[in-house]
Amino acid sequence: MAEVLPDRINVLLVGSGGREHALAWCMRRSRRLGALWCEKTANAGIQALCTACPEDVAATRNFHFLQWLTKERIGLVVIGPEAPLEAGLADAIATTGVPVFGPVQAGARLEGDKAFAKDLMRQASVPTAEGKSFTSMDAALHYVLARDQPMVVKAAGLCAGKGVVVCDRGGEAAAVIRRMMGAKEFGDAGAKVVIEEKLDGQELSVLALVDGSTISLLEPCQDHKQVGEGDTGANTGGMGAYCPTPLADEATMDAVVRDVLVPTVDALKRDGIPFRGVLYAGLMLTPAGPKVLEFNTRFGDPETQPLMVRFQGDLVETLWRCATGSLDEASFTFDPRVAVCVAVCAEGYPGTPRKGDPINGIPAAEACAGDGEEVVVFHAGTTRRKDGTLVTNGGRVLGVTALAATLERAQALANQAARCIEFPGAFFRSDIGHRVLKTASSKA
Repeated sequence: MAEVLPDRINVLLVGSGGREHALAWCMRRSRRLGALWCEKTANAGIQALCTACPEDVAATRNFHFLQWLTKERIGLVVIGPEAPLEAGLADAIATTGVPVFGPVQAGARLEGDKAFAKDLMRQASVPTAEGKSFTSMDAALHYVLARDQPMVVKAAGLCAGKGVVVCDRGGEAAAVIRRMMGAKEFGDAGAKVVIEEKLDGQELSVLALVDGSTISLLEPCQDHKQVGEGDTGANTGGMGAYCPTPLADEATMDAVVRDVLVPTVDALKRDGIPFRGVLYAGLMLTPAGPKVLEFNTRFGDPETQPLMVRFQGDLVETLWRCATGSLDEASFTFDPRVAVCVAVCAEGYPGTPRKGDPINGIPAAEACAGDGEEVVVFHAGTTRRKDGTLVTNGGRVLGVTALAATLERAQALANQAARCIEFPGAFFRSDIGHRVLKTASSKA
């Protein structure tokens, strides 16, 4: 029997970054929202919108936390980051009967174990790059040195978006393998590596809500991973994103649903894994059609920021319906304007970032918007001192998100607003969206 949608839903939001601030900001607009709780470790932006849960949120040693869920009559837990999903937090909460937005541990393997994901895609005939998995460093080195060609080396485990390296030659790939498997640059996440052919084309992020059976697409985004202008330098967790993208026409999206999302959800179901949450396909648009680069099993960061400022509907109700298997009854649309998110980062990112510097300029940034426009500054790596001063506390500090009529204008507005943000060593990419803007300019 289907659950009855409550008039008011008390929500616990798990996670502490820019993605979670955007979700909290959007949930605050819901007429269904009762109390909104967050973790004690959440950033300053989230803390301003939520009440901090007094218990530690963990998948293990969590007796008091599970009791607290019942005591506070939590009606929905929304899990933002990948690590607690892989640790089995959704499984633990499900024992209480509280609806959880986020897959169980077995479903989270699709992101947490790239070798598992690769095997599942092969079995389900999902188009993806050719590749092999290795647990032996010697075998991996022999493989890449015997194929002196462009390839991609991936740490199989979770690396916060940083465990993927594109290599032009076999020797370069060998050096990366030694760092991952020998020097353990990414810890246990690099004990197994996946080595793939290098695909050429534009990248596309497609996120879909899945309730085990129903698949509901969100509007497609394009993320920018590399730290430097023009897609140069090391991979990061994401330097910015925009939404929607003109790369995804109707035929492309039909192919993604038919060839990627449906067979993946069906394969999980056949394996006894009812997937509920976000299925995020990172795709390369190749001449042969869309191919999967990777799967994530949660909202993307920074894709969530532009998605949430454009989301039109009741987010709390939508996520609750997804968690309870009634997603087909949810109704939402997206603002027709374009959103661009620019990550303002701390000195040292994506390595060890500088922390503890006072942040200024957020009100000025949000005041940049003209008529019919909007700027929202989402907190990512921030905290407050005891005296109330807002300071940096991570690599990606703020997600400056602009909403405007065109991609070109939204990019300019986001950059203008990002320049208002002040703290020592602050930097950002000013070219978010450049790939399609450049293509459009060349065709003009």
